[in-house]
Amino acid sequence: MPFGRIGRTTRLLGAIACAIALSACSTTQPVVAQKPAVPSMDDMLAKASQASSAGQKEQAVALWKEAAAAYPADKTPWANIAQTRYDAGQYGDAITSAQEVLVRDPNDRLANSIIAISGLRLSTRALADLSRQNNLSGSIRTESQDLAKLLRESLGEQVLVPPATPPAPPQKSVATKGRKAKAKADDGGGSANPFGALK
Repeated sequence: MPFGRIGRTTRLLGAIACAIALSACSTTQPVVAQKPAVPSMDDMLAKASQASSAGQKEQAVALWKEAAAAYPADKTPWANIAQTRYDAGQYGDAITSAQEVLVRDPNDRLANSIIAISGLRLSTRALADLSRQNNLSGSIRTESQDLAKLLRESLGEQVLVPPATPPAPPQKSVATKGRKAKAKADDGGGSANPFGALK
């Protein structure tokens, strides 16, 4: 085969190889995964509210947390979580969620109320436990009394936690009533009220 034909054949093969390579490049485009569209805040809140209304509180909280992650500047999901935790008596979690609300809106009254009342309820529990253990003494006792005084003044109340109203006892003699009243006074107001010693 003459040299000229070999050169043409080589060039022809080279051109075919380039054409194949170029056509392969144009047909193999990278596949870009598309993210699913984020639902609107209203849709997410409606779904969580439905779960909450159906009694599925933990599912509702999970949905509110998803909404909070999708819309981090919005306080609404955190307010719903705080209220749900408060209603369930989970005061520590209620406080944490309410603080998230205050990060987004420092003047939110509901969040401030949840924090204040949840804090009082946690304090009441802790003081009741300490009283039962006869372990409320020293600086803790003094600080608790100061706090109780501040709370009474802030609330405009003489008594911080009103005593529970027991059912009316059957009528007894005057001598028995006098002995019970003296025993109650010596007892410091009863152990049912954790703030009894702080009045």
